[in-house]
Amino acid sequence: MYKTILFDLDGTLTDPGLGITNSIMYALEKFDIKVEDRTSLYKFIGPPLQESFKKYYDFSDEDITRAVAYYREYYSDKGIYENVLYDGMAELLEQIKNSGRNVVLATSKPEEFAAEILRYFDIAKHFDFLAGATMDGTRNNKADIIAYAIESYHITDLSSAVMVGDREYDILGANAAGLDSIGVLYGYGSLEELHNAGATHIAERVTDIMSFL
Repeated sequence: MYKTILFDLDGTLTDPGLGITNSIMYALEKFDIKVEDRTSLYKFIGPPLQESFKKYYDFSDEDITRAVAYYREYYSDKGIYENVLYDGMAELLEQIKNSGRNVVLATSKPEEFAAEILRYFDIAKHFDFLAGATMDGTRNNKADIIAYAIESYHITDLSSAVMVGDREYDILGANAAGLDSIGVLYGYGSLEELHNAGATHIAERVTDIMSFL
């Protein structure tokens, strides 16, 4: 059914929980904010950092800029590697590529970080195109990133493409672009969140994804 598969990165291809929360904690400590329960920071996984620092800590624009810079200071050195590829994901990507389909990354993570993660886990070879956020924040909304991927990779038949992701941002972005979506439950979004966003399909496990393709 689907010839082009767009994948989210964090919470879909990899479990970035440790690296992202360590990076956020590092940034918040610069503002004398201590976080005891790192799971309370899981809500940062998925949406743009700028949006989350504003929403959850009511930072000013100036403080948001500083917080993102602190985050990247830790993340680029350590946090990016405090990350785990989900079991079965490398095999799934290889299977999809061997079936003749196109594979595209569509992530709210800055492109240079995303490219390094794909290289680190030796899965870059399975991707035909990488669409991510810009470091200056001019492109970080998931809907804009999906639209950029569609335009740049020249996806003309939207009915033949599907977005795979674990959060509502992936599903809502797919809806805005006119794509079907597969919401995955092994990441950081709940069944309720994905249903409410309007996911076309729900995959409980990594191995379930192929059955919808």
